[in-house]
Amino acid sequence: MTDRRQFIAAGALLPSLALAQAQAKPAGSEHYTTKKTPDGDVRLFIWRKKPANVGKGAILWVHGSSVQSVPVFDLQIPGKPEYSVMDWFSRLGYDNWCFDCEGYGKSDKKRNINADVATGADDIAAVMDYMGRQGVEKAMLYGSSSGALRAGMYAERHPERVARLALDALTYTGEGSPTLKDRGKNLPKYKAANRRPIDRAMVRSIFTRDGHGDAADPAVVEAFADAVLAMDNSMPTGTYIDMVERLPLVHPEKLKVPTLIMRGQWDGIATMEDVINFFLKLPNPDKQFTVMPGAHTSMRSKNYERAYHVLDTFFARPPLAYTGSTG
Repeated sequence: MTDRRQFIAAGALLPSLALAQAQAKPAGSEHYTTKKTPDGDVRLFIWRKKPANVGKGAILWVHGSSVQSVPVFDLQIPGKPEYSVMDWFSRLGYDNWCFDCEGYGKSDKKRNINADVATGADDIAAVMDYMGRQGVEKAMLYGSSSGALRAGMYAERHPERVARLALDALTYTGEGSPTLKDRGKNLPKYKAANRRPIDRAMVRSIFTRDGHGDAADPAVVEAFADAVLAMDNSMPTGTYIDMVERLPLVHPEKLKVPTLIMRGQWDGIATMEDVINFFLKLPNPDKQFTVMPGAHTSMRSKNYERAYHVLDTFFARPPLAYTGSTG
């Protein structure tokens, strides 16, 4: 009993880190679903980690432009269990789901398309339909970078399926974004092909391009690059084209669900003003804007625990007892 009490006391002070270090990681299960398209069926890979006791609901994690789902959300690094987002949130009592968008990882790459943001929103719809058949009628959505755009677009279309929405590393209009300005230099190349090559230097640049490469542990960066490059040596161009010349893709005034905006202090994907303008237009008063010391990759930075805490406290908020008088 003494050891158990000591563990609980430590958990009270550092709940998530203590759990990540002391508990066995939850088992994962591989799933596939089919997305119907005019070109035929598209097979989508899904990965789930469900704890024995789900007390906080289901999360669907949505990846970005240059990565696949498992390296982002279930990165396994010996001695660093805290960098598996899905393991961490499983221990907190969430049923965790992620998936590879069409054109990425273990999902189909057979169609002659560039897998733009709208395609990703269609992917979310197919995955949510599959989750519904497993008993998950509503889920909390988290998306980062172009994953935030995919998740936001889906929430616009299907608010009835979204319990809460978290948009990390979001861009709205793109005005003044140094990252998108630099990306625009290669727009003709992106528009000429459905895929663009990636290599280790490109993956590393996700962590260094904002001028704060020391915000992430080099060992985590290299493990992440290993995982990404083991699955793909190229990525679709569609989201890059969208973010350079087709913004805005998500319209905040149409988002009716409770929404969290997570902003890295030095993230060049958008200016602070651009993201604040998005936040101010959100109509649901159950909303939050959080700025975190960091750059574009909040969950693989040295400040990962702050990002986890922000997300958990938003997703686990108790329901409102009063929302205003109608009289």
